Amino acid sequence: MWLCRDLAEEFLALAENRGTTAPLMIGHRLKGQSMLLTGEIAQGRRHHDRAITLYNPAQHRALAMRFGQDARVSILCFRSLALWLLGYPGAALADAQHALNEAREIGHAATLMYALFFASFTYMFCGNYAAANALVDELVAMAEDKGALYWKALGTVLQSHVTALTGRASSVVESITAGINAWRSTGSTIWMPLFLSFAAKAFSEAGNFEDAWRCIAEAMPTMETTKERWCEAEVNRMAGEIALTSPSPDAAKPEAYFDRALRVARQQQAKSWELRAAMSMARLWRDQGKRDEARELLAPVYGWFTEGFDTLDLKEANALLDELAA
Repeated sequence: MWLCRDLAEEFLALAENRGTTAPLMIGHRLKGQSMLLTGEIAQGRRHHDRAITLYNPAQHRALAMRFGQDARVSILCFRSLALWLLGYPGAALADAQHALNEAREIGHAATLMYALFFASFTYMFCGNYAAANALVDELVAMAEDKGALYWKALGTVLQSHVTALTGRASSVVESITAGINAWRSTGSTIWMPLFLSFAAKAFSEAGNFEDAWRCIAEAMPTMETTKERWCEAEVNRMAGEIALTSPSPDAAKPEAYFDRALRVARQQQAKSWELRAAMSMARLWRDQGKRDEARELLAPVYGWFTEGFDTLDLKEANALLDELAA
């Protein structure tokens, strides 16, 4: 990922010297994506904002045939992820829906598969599992029809994880493992830390803690190697949740993982990951009888949010705060 960032920075510098719109738009898109994925999420969002303002449909829509997907749809997709991470789930959903609508209007299959993947990501993170499942089912069906193994592998992983999130984790262990293996076969490494945490969750909820920890043990060094750090807080939080439910729980272990998740999320300004980590820590402290400390941790994080209160994480945080105040 650092190499990608360096190349994106070099591309953008060349584009700025040239001064023409299309290279500038592409340069900001590349810089935004690489910064987001390496954990500089706010800076990545700003580059996506700039790229959107530079996009002109009449001039740039034809570039989809050169780059694989429409640039504006791609920018909206990545900005949707950035907005969710930064704590703006409502704005994230709006960008995801705009990307989907425009992809359908363009009628370019590769662009639509791109939009379906990212929109399902956003709906999944916001807790609308029915919408996410419908989108990912469409993605898998389209990928099969087009022979697009890349998108089918991504869709299979998300399809399995959404099923796990609806309480059927034990039934998806094989499919999520198959999806990850198919993804590896494409030669791509992007998304792998998060996907491994998905598999770890499925294994742990199926009672297979050995394989759950194997996935976590692979995810951590993968982040170090690839520098894909945007999901580092969530991988650590997931490790803490697995530690809590392990057959021989160590009270200090989950707290250390949750603390790491909180520190990383704060460093990256990833308010949505911070909220999840704060809820996990607050539940742990509640169960230890430290209700005041739990509320003091969670209340200011929840209080920071200004929108998206109908999304799952914010509903659960509000309910937990009510419980802690009782």
